[in-house]
Amino acid sequence: MTVRVCYHLTIPPSPWAACDALVQEVELLRAHFPGPLNHLYPTTRPGTRIPRLLWGLRHWPRLRRLERSITVHHIYNPDPYPFAILSLLRKPVIYTVSAGVRPADRRHAQRLAAIVRTLVVTTAAEREQLRRWGINNVAVVRPGIDLTRFSSSPPPPGLPPTLLMGSAPWTRDQFRTKGVDALLELARHWPELHLIFLWRGLLYREMQQRVHAAELGERVSVLNTQVEVGSVLSRAHAAVILATEKSLIKSYPHSLLEALAAGRPVIVWAQVPIAQDIRDAAAGITVTSLQASALKAAFQTILADYESYARRARLLSETFSQDGFLEQYAHLYHAAGGAHE
Repeated sequence: MTVRVCYHLTIPPSPWAACDALVQEVELLRAHFPGPLNHLYPTTRPGTRIPRLLWGLRHWPRLRRLERSITVHHIYNPDPYPFAILSLLRKPVIYTVSAGVRPADRRHAQRLAAIVRTLVVTTAAEREQLRRWGINNVAVVRPGIDLTRFSSSPPPPGLPPTLLMGSAPWTRDQFRTKGVDALLELARHWPELHLIFLWRGLLYREMQQRVHAAELGERVSVLNTQVEVGSVLSRAHAAVILATEKSLIKSYPHSLLEALAAGRPVIVWAQVPIAQDIRDAAAGITVTSLQASALKAAFQTILADYESYARRARLLSETFSQDGFLEQYAHLYHAAGGAHE
């Protein structure tokens, strides 16, 4: 059976889409399972007054016509939310929860599970949580990346302590909730530290202003262009994600998976799902405080035994197989399409 998938994102389209981990994952799937891409988000920039329940309804006439030529719908959204448009779709729906399941999601998850074929989560713990809520149409799919794109060569000799952050904010509030402000504060208190930020165009001028105000211009690089990530990682000792709200990032951020593949340990907020993998593999440090002292201690722990952390990081990356990721979604797509025929 030939599978044709209609992919749906709940983020606005962006000229920097190729830099977004979620878009990268969808494009990987589209390369193997072709189909159109649709944005359910009601505006072209972040920020809307339209209730979330109604997102995508304006697309219904077009989607109804589109359903004649597709096998299945695949929706990516940070949390399990029962958008009204889902009840109108006639073809089966695969729904990927990209940022994880929280206790507060119970009612929404139960409503959602009743109208989609399969809920996809990234960890067995999330699957068990959903099952305790009486939801059984759940699959676990770990993310996958192309490991061949990255080499695990050590940082160049004499490189000052350098951290890379690849999850740029979409809104001004995310300077705080994604840990950007905390990293700048850390740099203010640690004169040897260098920071590299991968940016996406949005709020670039404001970021420059913050770096200037903190007098960190020579030690902070803000790369506001599409870059070869492996090359940038070669100039850093470790990668960092400090998002304190799970809905802000994927459960398994691509910037961290790429860092692991390059043999770079990571520092990650303890509540992000990937943190459990990092702890189990001892491939980095998880933190529960954004205080400069706590962040400095975490990085210094890595630097003190760097070769061991780097080796374990590369080993952990091998569990995120791109082939396995594609095989699991192929199974879900074919099962959904076959059941609908």
